[in-house]
Amino acid sequence: MNTKSITRSRSGRLITAFALAVALVTPAVASTSASAAASLTVAQALAAQDGRTATVTGYVIGQPTATSTVITSGYTADTAIAIADTAAETSTSRMLYVQVTAAYRSSFGLLTNPGLRGRQVTTTGALTAYFSHGGLKSPTAMSLGGGTTPSPTPTSSPVPTPSPTGGPGPYDPTYYASAVGKTGTALRNSLHAIIKTQTKLSYDQVWEALKDTDQDPANANNVLLLYTGRSQSKTTNGGGVNDWNREHVWAKSHGDFGTATGPGTDVHHLRPEDVSVNSSRGNKDFDNGGSAVSEAPGCYTDADSFEPRNAVKGDVARMIMYMAVRYEGDDGWPNLEMNNSVSNGSAPYLGKLSVLLSWNQLDPPDAFEKRRNQVIYDRWQGNRNPFVDHPEWATAIWG
Repeated sequence: MNTKSITRSRSGRLITAFALAVALVTPAVASTSASAAASLTVAQALAAQDGRTATVTGYVIGQPTATSTVITSGYTADTAIAIADTAAETSTSRMLYVQVTAAYRSSFGLLTNPGLRGRQVTTTGALTAYFSHGGLKSPTAMSLGGGTTPSPTPTSSPVPTPSPTGGPGPYDPTYYASAVGKTGTALRNSLHAIIKTQTKLSYDQVWEALKDTDQDPANANNVLLLYTGRSQSKTTNGGGVNDWNREHVWAKSHGDFGTATGPGTDVHHLRPEDVSVNSSRGNKDFDNGGSAVSEAPGCYTDADSFEPRNAVKGDVARMIMYMAVRYEGDDGWPNLEMNNSVSNGSAPYLGKLSVLLSWNQLDPPDAFEKRRNQVIYDRWQGNRNPFVDHPEWATAIWG
């Protein structure tokens, strides 16, 4: 037998086996890279609480002990951590509550590892509520560091300005990609699919959200009241005379959804307002005319309708349009619709459609309304009001 021939044959088989091994390993490497590239920020994870499995990267803030409570020292257990997009985050509404199961407690439980506070972690699990708060449960992987995680969503970004000709805004290639170019029912359906993905707030969280979304640009200690236009201290919220409270622009009795988490806590239609003026508006539909409203110059009301001041007529219209598109009856809440009536009672309707369409054109979005939309998107709910970004879409849907 030729010894040299056997050696070559064996060498050839070794080379072939090595090539096969490389071919089998390569897809796994690619898959790992793809998984890392798909890692979400905390803001993105909070906006996608639908049970999907995802990888999220954030900084450890502390141990969640209740829906709106995270302790940062004196830890009591290894069972949960709260993470955020910045290590200095203080608002629980911008934190993701991560369940730490037995397999990971020795390495990622804060009682055992208090030094984890401020460290960046990456975890994979189901995006679903934990402590009745935006969360990630049943982790299948946890590690220190961020890998190729994208940069966190900025807490203060420039307000996008739609084209004056009604063309796409700078956010359209991503957020509104599936809606641009459509009209009528197709546009409405696309917008609904986009904006229904959101972080849902508790009614208590709404207080803090409004102090942020409706902050007076000229005085950071105050909020601007919707109907009165008054600038008032953020700390005077409550139920007393001249306090401000939470006005449901889409009256909560129109559909009987109350203040439970959902449409009753959606800050796209909740605004700060003087207690007595809020009472004057009550659950009335919107229309022109009536008697002057005390404490709210430029506002009018009669037995069945309310007219806001000119400076916020468009704001009111666009909030109502948002609600009509966001809540279509497919998530356990009523199907909210606009109509031309001002006597809707407890039905899930609100008018007057023809007047709201005219207000949308009369009062286009201003800097305050655009900033508010951006703040809700960046810091609270992770979804936008499309009619603030594209007021022309109102006509494209309702004529």
